[in-house]
Amino acid sequence: MGSIVGAAIVSHHPGLMQDESFRIQMGNGADSDLIAGFDRLRAKIDAVRPDVLVIFDTHWFTTGYHLYDGGEAFAGTYISDEMPWYLFGQAYDYRGAPDLARLCQTVAEEQGLMGRVVEEEALPRHYATVNVVNKLRARERIMTVSNCQNCNSDSFLRSGEVIGEAIRRSGDRVVLLASGALSHKFNDIDWQQKNPRIYHPDNVSDPRLVASDREAIALMGEGRHDLILERFPIEYAKIPWEGLGGHYLQMIGAMGGAESRAPGEPLSDYENARGTGNIHVWFDVEPALAGGDVA
Repeated sequence: MGSIVGAAIVSHHPGLMQDESFRIQMGNGADSDLIAGFDRLRAKIDAVRPDVLVIFDTHWFTTGYHLYDGGEAFAGTYISDEMPWYLFGQAYDYRGAPDLARLCQTVAEEQGLMGRVVEEEALPRHYATVNVVNKLRARERIMTVSNCQNCNSDSFLRSGEVIGEAIRRSGDRVVLLASGALSHKFNDIDWQQKNPRIYHPDNVSDPRLVASDREAIALMGEGRHDLILERFPIEYAKIPWEGLGGHYLQMIGAMGGAESRAPGEPLSDYENARGTGNIHVWFDVEPALAGGDVA
């Protein structure tokens, strides 16, 4: 029987892939704490020994279906069409998890969810996957899940439930990685920096978004995912969170939805990235959901 042994919200923003000297310059003499946070997060992953990392990719926008990337292996060099002058030359080489992806489709069909596997290895990569793979993967296989753009919060939760059931039917130990920001409103192109340290929360696009993000982080710390889910249709979906929050919603749906009390431990500072609110948060999964002691 497979099990979810851990989960995290993970930032993937392009600034994290730049040279250290550039990052320190942008940080007014200090690096982004998200960089050290990757090491903290990797230590958490090492402790639970997963076979597969499931990445909920907020940049893989799909329409009409939740898609599961079922390719056997992926290798190449990534360049962003969004900002090719800034994010380029990112080599990647990793194995997929096609058996788990196919199992996700099987469960989706049983439960009446619009979910299907894609086994075409020429499918384009997105940096919400590539950056996380390059910063976090050791030997694990990778399954990427799309962000279906014509979905509401309940649809994302149902998608997560399907993935959680597929994991339980598999023989895999899995860590879920929700790749994306919280609030995701960019600063205008001619915006003037407020704090000399670009990563500082003063540079997030609106102080009200900072307050909202911090409230959500505090609720995660208490394991009150039920209260976060209550706020989604009212608040977070309208801010909005990156990818309408599909990364978090699918992750927490796989972990039991509103019933989950998995506490969230911040593994980095809360930081700005072009106006968006970014943080790494690790969730310790309840022993019952994790299938027993993982220590």
